[in-house]
Amino acid sequence: MDMITKYQIAELILRVFCGVIFVYQGYDKLFKIKISGVTQAFLMNAQKNNIPDFLLKGAAVYTSFVEFIGGLLLILGLFKNYALLLLGVDLIVVAMGFSMMEPVWDMRHVFPRLMMVFVLLILPAEWEYFSIDQLIKK
Repeated sequence: MDMITKYQIAELILRVFCGVIFVYQGYDKLFKIKISGVTQAFLMNAQKNNIPDFLLKGAAVYTSFVEFIGGLLLILGLFKNYALLLLGVDLIVVAMGFSMMEPVWDMRHVFPRLMMVFVLLILPAEWEYFSIDQLIKK
């Protein structure tokens, strides 16, 4: 058995932490606020900027499901790179939505998520040890 390193533990902590944040964000949007509530929050600004309703609803559905499912995949370490790619696109969509509402918006919630996704994408593959992806490779 390989010796577990502090880098592998750090990758696990960062990946699971990031996953938990996204799971709860997606859970809120899917099961508490609901897609209609997410859409409603952006509706007035979308109409003001001539954004079609189908595009707004599509963005709400995409971000809600990707955050929930992508977060679960990160926690499990399953299809990690695909999950990170989809979550990166999610953050771009979210940034566009917030920028549409207010050009200079508070990034204190989005930027840390962006940095976690970015760091997880660039970490060396050998640092990933505690994941289903690694079990499949072995």
